[in-house]
Amino acid sequence: MRRTFARRAAVIGSAALLLLGPAAAVAQAEPEPVETSTSSLPAELVEALQRDLQISPERFLSDAQRSQELAAFAETAREQFEAIFAGVWLDAQGIPTVGLTDGEGFDEARAAAESAGFTVARAENSESVLEDRLSALNDWLETQPPAVADLIRGIAIDVVNNDVVVRAEDVAGIQLPEFLDGVRVLFAPTELTLEDSADLQPVAGLAAPDALFGGDAYAALGAGEGLRCSLGFNAEDASGRPLNITAGHCDPNRAQAGTAWASQVHQLIGDALGQHLGSFEKTVLDGSDYGLIRPTPDAEDRFRNNGVRVPFAAPLPITGIADPVVGAPVCKSGLRTGYSCGVVTATGQSVEIGHRVLENGFSTNLCALQGDSGGTLVTGTLALGISSASNVGQYGMCEIAGFVSGLVGETPELFATPIRSILDQNPGLKVRTW
Repeated sequence: MRRTFARRAAVIGSAALLLLGPAAAVAQAEPEPVETSTSSLPAELVEALQRDLQISPERFLSDAQRSQELAAFAETAREQFEAIFAGVWLDAQGIPTVGLTDGEGFDEARAAAESAGFTVARAENSESVLEDRLSALNDWLETQPPAVADLIRGIAIDVVNNDVVVRAEDVAGIQLPEFLDGVRVLFAPTELTLEDSADLQPVAGLAAPDALFGGDAYAALGAGEGLRCSLGFNAEDASGRPLNITAGHCDPNRAQAGTAWASQVHQLIGDALGQHLGSFEKTVLDGSDYGLIRPTPDAEDRFRNNGVRVPFAAPLPITGIADPVVGAPVCKSGLRTGYSCGVVTATGQSVEIGHRVLENGFSTNLCALQGDSGGTLVTGTLALGISSASNVGQYGMCEIAGFVSGLVGETPELFATPIRSILDQNPGLKVRTW
């Protein structure tokens, strides 16, 4: 039987409208976020914000905060106004918006939204109606032969266009039933390609900076393979011991994570291996995509910080965690492409990537290439997710990726695992905010 996608409502924004859409859950940092000034944003991030989003650092921080306020409102509204609630989003100007349909409770819901400082937009269908449509599509897929069903790699709700979106490997080969007339079909993502590093050798006496931050380069060596990836968020377990949260698909010997045969992690300095940093203690690719790197005793202190950066530049201090909200500004860091910024384009979606399904993930209109896997995604100074998959990872430059994807009416997309999902699966695990 075909694997189902509609385990929960998936929500996607409209590319034509800077990809707007709803929030997934209450966003509450652990600990509470601290007030952040623009002076804490490194110059490289400020440059990326201007280049990619044409927004100021002040706008980046304020939109990030408003997105989390929307996320908290959506959590309550989905229960209190289920019949008329149609999603939340930040629009292209950063205006927090709540979608509502006509019906009983509309005036009460509008008053609640407006008193919270949000704008109300009327919608034709509620989220619950769109979820029913999503479920009908999923049921239809279950009845189809592999030749049809295997073309579908993901399904999602588009709250902005009030419709359902299908992700497919071949957009020209999809013939949907009549009850799904008008459904948009988008290309499916592929796994973010990894750059082989099996030929790298340690260099005696190679010096390295003391601290290691999210976005710095590492090589994972195991089972006769080697992969170049980017460090994710520094963290601590329930015992206060340091860890780094990165992508699970960066582990070349996943079955042996946490054993004496686990993949070994080394710092990458240019094209050479630096210090032995640790090994993969846990690797997950079922539903989520994350790995936990346990540092060696000699390297532990290098991970005791809350920074994210472009390799060897000044770090951005992480002050809390956040939930992805469509339309919210997001920036990623990675060893290959450094900082790039865009917006969250979808939340809560399940998409098939290679031979696995990324569940409850989110996507962004960011370019990510070989080596960016495992790196960090932030909104403001809040940890948001870990880089997992891209639809343009095979290209050598983001400029080429943007041009090629534009020819088929698409934009680069980076798919990520929410940091909160990782923390929820690992009680006691905390992203460092100090």
